[in-house]
Amino acid sequence: MNFSVLGSGSKGNSVYIESGSTAILIDAGFSGKEIAVRLQSLGRRVENLNAVFVTHEHQDHIHGVGVISRRFQIPVYSNYGTFKGGEHVLGGLSSYSEFATGDTIEMQGLQIRTFAVSHDAADPVGFIIGDGKVNLACCTDTGKVSHLLRQRLMGCNGMVLEFNHDLQMLKEGPYSQALQQRVRSDHGHLANEDAASLLQSLLHDQLQYVVLAHLSTTNNHPDLAMKAAKKVVGDSFLQLRVASQALATELMPLK
Repeated sequence: MNFSVLGSGSKGNSVYIESGSTAILIDAGFSGKEIAVRLQSLGRRVENLNAVFVTHEHQDHIHGVGVISRRFQIPVYSNYGTFKGGEHVLGGLSSYSEFATGDTIEMQGLQIRTFAVSHDAADPVGFIIGDGKVNLACCTDTGKVSHLLRQRLMGCNGMVLEFNHDLQMLKEGPYSQALQQRVRSDHGHLANEDAASLLQSLLHDQLQYVVLAHLSTTNNHPDLAMKAAKKVVGDSFLQLRVASQALATELMPLK
């Protein structure tokens, strides 16, 4: 299995995953044109996607979903709450399939397992994508680390994990008190220290890549997120990356 974070942050989010001849996106928060450009930078083509899976209905996760689906006849998968909440942005889709949170979807050699996360959306989910050999977790946009979340992420070989904000930068930054409280709440986003603590509890010998994702451009810095992660990872052979809003990461292999 190979994966790349095509981009992550408040202006757009998308993760590309492939195994064998099967390729999917988790979210498509950029324009259809931008998604195609970023896939092309990896030597991949948007028309070869088998599906787009959607975590929740916020604009930075669904902006390009409808366009990609209509233009390239790509099926879209989400739960009912996400579809209804984002219907005005998604528009018509070439094909839509609904899952219930907690379901596992089988797709041409991939198993896509869904689980609940805590965020201010209708029914937000994370995904564990497996190919029978390795598993990749995609978990951003959550305000707390639940027992369920920790349980689902255990044993994964790769993770895309939210490191949203630095608490001091948030406190001293331009956000209003109300917005700060929303970010810090159980339905907001994870701070660097909380994400690092979660990562520490998930370390094991077969964890190969962790991508620090959904960094706030206002209330975080890649160096701060990486410092928090490195503090708990120590001398592990684990590969750490910081996702960019502007560029796709390299294709990372999970073996």
